[in-house]
Amino acid sequence: MLLNLHVKNVALIDDVEIDFGNGLNILTGETGAGKSLIIDSVNFALGKRMPRDVVREDAEYALCELAFSVDSDDVRDKLNELDIPLEDDQVVMQRKLVKGRNVIRINGETSSASALKELSSVLIDIHGQHEHQSLLYTSKHKEILDSYCGEALFGLTEKIAVKYREYCKVQKELKEAGSKDRDMDKEIALAQFEIDEITNAAVKEGEAEQLRSEYKKLSNSRKIAEAVGFTHRSCGYDDEASAGSSVGRALNRLRAVSEYDEGLGDLIRELTDIDGLLNDFNRSIAGYEEELDSAPERFAQVEERLDVVNHIMSRYGETVEEINSYLETQQEKLLKFSDYETYIADLNKRHDTLREELLGLCKKASDIRKKEAATLAGKLKDALIDLNFLDVRFEISVTQDEEQAGPTGYDRVEFLISTNPGERIRPLTEVASGGELSRIMLALKSVLADKDSVGTLIFDEIDTGISGRTAQKVSEKLKELSRKHQVICITHLPQIAAMADEHFEIRKDVEGTRTRTSVAALDEEASINELARMMGGVEITGNVINSAKEMKRLANNMG
Repeated sequence: MLLNLHVKNVALIDDVEIDFGNGLNILTGETGAGKSLIIDSVNFALGKRMPRDVVREDAEYALCELAFSVDSDDVRDKLNELDIPLEDDQVVMQRKLVKGRNVIRINGETSSASALKELSSVLIDIHGQHEHQSLLYTSKHKEILDSYCGEALFGLTEKIAVKYREYCKVQKELKEAGSKDRDMDKEIALAQFEIDEITNAAVKEGEAEQLRSEYKKLSNSRKIAEAVGFTHRSCGYDDEASAGSSVGRALNRLRAVSEYDEGLGDLIRELTDIDGLLNDFNRSIAGYEEELDSAPERFAQVEERLDVVNHIMSRYGETVEEINSYLETQQEKLLKFSDYETYIADLNKRHDTLREELLGLCKKASDIRKKEAATLAGKLKDALIDLNFLDVRFEISVTQDEEQAGPTGYDRVEFLISTNPGERIRPLTEVASGGELSRIMLALKSVLADKDSVGTLIFDEIDTGISGRTAQKVSEKLKELSRKHQVICITHLPQIAAMADEHFEIRKDVEGTRTRTSVAALDEEASINELARMMGGVEITGNVINSAKEMKRLANNMG
């Protein structure tokens, strides 16, 4: 349920907060007061695009914030999926526009527009003129019917989607096989060449790194040789000033005087160890020098092998695993081409089997749709009669086309309606006016209420093109819907406004040179006065007030 809307610095809105309640929340106001701006603000908070000039001229940013209470497992699952913490069973969605840059937060944590839209899809459903017009697209009809079918169809359409992907993959393979058939000799030659090249190269795990390291060493062998030679001379015994010679002479001098002081024994042992370490080091560095003598010959070998390895890795994969995987693919291809007729025959057989399985699943889905379509059509007809379609016929056509099989089946779903006696039933897209579309959408929402897990429904322009008895019927249906969902409705009709559990008035005031839109929660008396304004126009007489009181009383009795 939507608990609170906070809007700041959006167009004519300076700072507005609305605390919504359970049941039916009604927003009314004079034309131009900013009713549509409230819905625009909600849409902005939910991630929809807004013009850059939405920020008030004297403000640095625009902010919209929605606070929801959560009692739905669907919402909790979505929060877990998006890794968003749930705090005190509430979700706070905030969007701020600062100098053209969006800042989005969900429960205080920075988030993305995509996450905002995903989460909003399980929290709130907004129906405006655009949503009513979506009924003019037959794809929407199928979506609505599938929603009504629920779990019975959902598991099946998942299987259809998997089977359809398999079927498309085999279709693509068959198509590619047909084109390759013309160039089979070239394909065979290329596959054999690549197999031979990879096999002959026999690149080993870690070989490339080892070769690059050795290449680096050998390509700098002269610098290394100079440094090693200098070190050997400095630490050896050939030069009188070298470390080895100096340590040897020092050791001899200490030994010569050791008989005069027993304490020199420890020093002699330490220096003897140093002399031994220098001997070991000099033997090691001498061996290293000998290896460097063969560097030119080894360099040519490493360079040649590294060229081979780099070539293989650039063509077939950056790792040995990728190279071997490519090798296996080409070996399978060669095996396939060696008996191409059998391969094509097997592929065609698999194609036919998958098509048969796909169509079988589509048939099951179609049977479910046909059965549920009859039930849904009956319920929609009753709901439309409640909405003052007095002589209405409503049917849902489900037709199959195997050539149009797709990830949801092969059905084409279309709503058919007749709203006048003697008029033949025709597609909804050819018949319904704007006002009728809004009532049909309301009928759909009321029928689907038990299956719809979204807690908050917003209706904008639900009263388009209606008045009188029809308006009364629409108000009763909204009240009925609000018993199972929180409903927020913007209206200009007193029949609908009278049904409000919570009534808000949207006002536009001019203060000096500034115009501001504000929202006020109305108590019973203020709500009656607002109803009187909606009924009476410019002059509100006592009779109009009494009529408004009577309208409110009747609405309260119905609730």
